[in-house]
Amino acid sequence: MTTTDQLRETALSLPEVDARDRAFTVRGKRFASVDAHDRVHLHLPAEEVDAVLAAHPTAERQPRGVRVPLGDVDGRRLDHWVRRAWLARAPKSLAAQAVAAEGAEPGEVGNLPKGIGRPATRALTAIGVTTLAQVARLGDAELLAVHGVGPKAVRVLRAALDR
Repeated sequence: MTTTDQLRETALSLPEVDARDRAFTVRGKRFASVDAHDRVHLHLPAEEVDAVLAAHPTAERQPRGVRVPLGDVDGRRLDHWVRRAWLARAPKSLAAQAVAAEGAEPGEVGNLPKGIGRPATRALTAIGVTTLAQVARLGDAELLAVHGVGPKAVRVLRAALDR
């Protein structure tokens, strides 16, 4: 059973997401929310709404997307649909940056060191950080707050900056 905490974690792992109460926005546009009955409302394009409806018998079509009880969606599927809703509502340039980050490989993005690993490379690329100069402007706490960047990646980045 998926929980609101899992939804929140997924939504906040996406670039430029704000959370207020139980609603999630990207640059002021709502892409997901949870109502008082623990039903998630996802703002999805029509063809994706049809896919959710086909996969979840308890889902309901809404004027701007689909609503489905959180307990009826497995966590991995919810992650997928939340990301799709985010992509549908994010500005085109931000969405394109996030899609490009999905294929980013360590050592192939700007001058980020290979040693930070794939998750950190993709996470940093998704937020537009592709150079050590950009990393230098961020504190350790800011880096660690990026979903996918862990203590080892921060140590490797700091060592690269010291060189």
